[in-house]
Amino acid sequence: MGCLAAVWGTTGCGADGNDYNPPGANARVGPVLIRYAHIAEPPDGSWGTGDDAPLYVWLFNQGQHTDKLLGAETTVARSVDIVTADGAVQGPVALPTGKLVELEKGRAHLLLRDLRQQIRGGDYVWITLRFERAGEIALQVHSQIPTYVDDDATDAPGLTSPSPE
Repeated sequence: MGCLAAVWGTTGCGADGNDYNPPGANARVGPVLIRYAHIAEPPDGSWGTGDDAPLYVWLFNQGQHTDKLLGAETTVARSVDIVTADGAVQGPVALPTGKLVELEKGRAHLLLRDLRQQIRGGDYVWITLRFERAGEIALQVHSQIPTYVDDDATDAPGLTSPSPE
């Protein structure tokens, strides 16, 4: 089970007893649980106009039938594509019943194409997710705040991003 318990709303996945405060929005549409929906940590402080920004989300289908994530839309980008790990357009993502589907770095994920505005770490944008059976849901998605520090600028040791590298 490991950290899968986090999908059902519990915390504390760390082996050292510290609570993990994951990024992102959590929601539910029909039987589909949406967890950790967030825009990837921006490079150098912000995603600029014209950039493509990755959006990561975990999905868990509690329903009795397979569903599909058909796509997403937002007003802050020209389009939102479902892409493979290397950025090629993939199309809908199957959500089998009782299985966690992680759309994240190094795997299929959502990509906000050709941003119409700058998005800084800490900003929120509205994203609408569309599912074949569950329908649509609009949620405010957070742009991950950079968690690193410059070791040369402070005495604090460098921190790493909660996003997997």
